[in-house]
Amino acid sequence: MDLRAGAAEIDLGGEWGLAWTATPPERALGRIADVEAANLTRLRAQVPGCLELDLERAGVIPDPFHGMNVADLREWERVHAWYTRRFTCEAPVDRDAVLEFGGLDCYATIYLNGERVGTTDNMLVEHAFDVTGLLHGENELVVHLKPAIEEARRFDYPRTSLALGSNYESLFVRKAPHMFGWDIMPRAVSMGIWRPVRLRFLPRERLETVCLDTLAIAPDGSDASMGLYYRARLAGGPSDVYEVSVAGVCGESNFETRHRALFEVGTAHFGVHRPALWWPRGRGDASLYDVRVALLKDGEEIDRVALTLGIRTVALERTSVTDEEGTGQFRFRVNDEPLFVKGSNWVPLDAFHARDRSRVDAAMALAEDLECNMLRCWGGNVYEDDRFYELCDRAGILVWQDFAMACAVYPQDPTFGSRLAEEARKVVRRLRQHACIALWSGDNECDVARAWSGLRLDPNANVLTRKVLPGVLAEEDPLRPYLPSSPYIDEPAHAAGERYLPENHLWGPRDYFKSPYYTGSLCHFASEIGYHGCPSPESLRLFLSPDRLWPYVDNPEWRLHSTSPVPGADLFDHRVELMANQVRELFGAVPSDLDGFAWASQASQAEAAKFFVELFRTQKWRRTGILWWNLLDGWPQFSDAVVDYYFVKKLAYVFLKRAQAPLLLALREPASWGQELVACNDTRADVPLSFRVRDIETGETMAEGSGRASADAVTLLARIPFSASWKRLYRIEWEAGEASGASHYLAGYPPFDLCWYRRALETAGMTSAA
Repeated sequence: MDLRAGAAEIDLGGEWGLAWTATPPERALGRIADVEAANLTRLRAQVPGCLELDLERAGVIPDPFHGMNVADLREWERVHAWYTRRFTCEAPVDRDAVLEFGGLDCYATIYLNGERVGTTDNMLVEHAFDVTGLLHGENELVVHLKPAIEEARRFDYPRTSLALGSNYESLFVRKAPHMFGWDIMPRAVSMGIWRPVRLRFLPRERLETVCLDTLAIAPDGSDASMGLYYRARLAGGPSDVYEVSVAGVCGESNFETRHRALFEVGTAHFGVHRPALWWPRGRGDASLYDVRVALLKDGEEIDRVALTLGIRTVALERTSVTDEEGTGQFRFRVNDEPLFVKGSNWVPLDAFHARDRSRVDAAMALAEDLECNMLRCWGGNVYEDDRFYELCDRAGILVWQDFAMACAVYPQDPTFGSRLAEEARKVVRRLRQHACIALWSGDNECDVARAWSGLRLDPNANVLTRKVLPGVLAEEDPLRPYLPSSPYIDEPAHAAGERYLPENHLWGPRDYFKSPYYTGSLCHFASEIGYHGCPSPESLRLFLSPDRLWPYVDNPEWRLHSTSPVPGADLFDHRVELMANQVRELFGAVPSDLDGFAWASQASQAEAAKFFVELFRTQKWRRTGILWWNLLDGWPQFSDAVVDYYFVKKLAYVFLKRAQAPLLLALREPASWGQELVACNDTRADVPLSFRVRDIETGETMAEGSGRASADAVTLLARIPFSASWKRLYRIEWEAGEASGASHYLAGYPPFDLCWYRRALETAGMTSAA
């Protein structure tokens, strides 16, 4: 996003030295000679990287993702590590030298040429150190990383503290919460230099912060009002004339303005006539302006910043509660148009985050292929690499961004609040220029977690999400919506009860996917909902030991990868049997072989995912969005993901691709001996179409005709009979101009014969995306 044309830089990634010990050092080791003289185990390391990946590369540990190996990583949680590097550099005399770490995990002390230049205690944000005057030809860099587990012991934990069973240590430690163990991720606490390291040489007079905002768009889209905020570093005298110029171009649209800078901080307003607007996926082009912001001194450019700009507005309409009649609301508006949201939760790309960037392009291609228009960045994760947000900007995929807190009661003391405020300020400043960011959310499920403690804790007493974070956002990004928690329980909602939340996470008993828990839910927007699906046997053979592939019963490797992160602690051991129960619920029995089990499990997941999306789409605008859990696994496991860690698609992926198409024909659930066939149209235009519903087994045509799918609405096309005694599979097909589509519907009540279902599904042509 920020490409400073006048800044030279040196990439300090690549091969480093690594040394470690389980015994804390008696003195600081600030020079490479000190590290080499100490009695430490040494090997070569890669930066970006982490301790576990370096150990595996050197053959010290086996593949952590195979079998039970990840459980053995606990012995590495208490080591101290030193990363070392020599480099040659002559610093320009007329520039400031800044040493930047994109990610240090987590408690680090940094030495440059023996001089301590800084410390860190936060994995989640970047760290920069002014090293002007400290560079001299041959240089050396030493980074001492202390174990997060030992640092966690230094804090005082109040009685009201609450976390998942394996991760109480995470409460005061600003690392990705999932790293301490979660139901979707292993326990791999880790340490390392996990994002790039670079030296930057910046002009003494420069632009330090630039922010462009869309203040308003005319109702007819003819004009946009824009705002510029900047912070510069100026060294001139009263006679020097400073200006900030802004120029942007997007296709045939362009704008240019110039502002006199009387102080280092300033704002300016300007207009863009006939702007090319940024629209979410499926609503129009995600238009992006290439913008150059320049700092001028006496008419000469002395610094400039290049960025991209999406001109758009975003708003969230919400009420505290809803009711059985649906009188509440939770709906996004972009450019003042209501948006029906279809998308997924975005969880860790990898248990070892140094590998995230290598996976992000392929993961985003999946989201685009599934026609997602929003991704929710879950609060148990890291804040993603800039590349992720750039791809979302280009694809028109909105981002719901949680701050990195999840499923816990976090410290409420002023010191922790100050640390969180500093983190949030860095995150917001890094990401606020992205058009894709639609919402800041304070955390994941911390409001509801307060009820888990049994202490009757009021979520509205949480100073972190009610005072600290909104205080930062009011200063740094006041135009974007903010939600204190997901789901958010304000005072009226706390009094009414969780059933009446307009936005909710629909997990519940995780029983039959058409049970009253799901069909009777009142929420307008489901920001989490999912169903388990077994990976393919081919994938299972990549991470399970041959003698642990089958059966699943009393299988420690299945439990560990399901994910119950600490063997013997019974944290989430029930997940294996839950997956089997969901198969049993739909098909009446669990197959006795691995291939049969895997296919049946994927089928139950696929039918569930399809149903969840269609349930919400066929009730548009009573329902306003669904973010299912989840797109892609971050390690090899049994999970709700529709694509496994190896990028192998499950059957649910195929079903979701059809269910999220801009135009979908679907059957509503039975009522009064019949079912309604409806067209769900998420485009702005009416669509003429013809359709047919056919029973795959008998060939009987249940409905046939033509109609018009109204723009941005659900249109009733036909009604077909229904009997509770039937067990049928229908193929639903339609043509709309040159486009065509197809889907299916499983009619009746379980159990369904697995062989019959599979044969019917294949006959209907529904097992592949083609």
